[in-house]
Amino acid sequence: MTISELCNREVVFAEPTLSIADTARLMREHHVGDVIVAERVGHHARPLGIVTDRDIVVEVVAAGLAPESLTAGDVMGPELAVVRENEGVFETLRYMRVKAVRRMPVVDRDGWLLGIVTLDDLMELLAEEMGELARLISRERHREAELRKQSIPA
Repeated sequence: MTISELCNREVVFAEPTLSIADTARLMREHHVGDVIVAERVGHHARPLGIVTDRDIVVEVVAAGLAPESLTAGDVMGPELAVVRENEGVFETLRYMRVKAVRRMPVVDRDGWLLGIVTLDDLMELLAEEMGELARLISRERHREAELRKQSIPA
């Protein structure tokens, strides 16, 4: 499975000039914990950074700064880690671990934003797969017991 099959394609993004106050309002309106800071070019968006709810709390509110005086571009991190659409789930997870991030924009080969993948998305997928493995083990035991009953002469 490629990461483009798993990623959320409904991405909330903001121009770098959007105030942090408006960025926070976007998060609240869309019930998300992050906004991708992106440059819009026609119908495409090129990701430049990410602002999380934690960034706003730690870097703005806790620092006593005025959210109206800062922009998304001011608060986003200096380096954005992205993953290409054709990467696998485990490669993406490994890259997230190396970069120590919980969220990553997914981009196409030209760097245009396609979606976002989060640690929660990956945990949900892995939990489903672990559940399938557990059901397989249970089914295998049940099948073996049934076959034994059938093969024992009466």
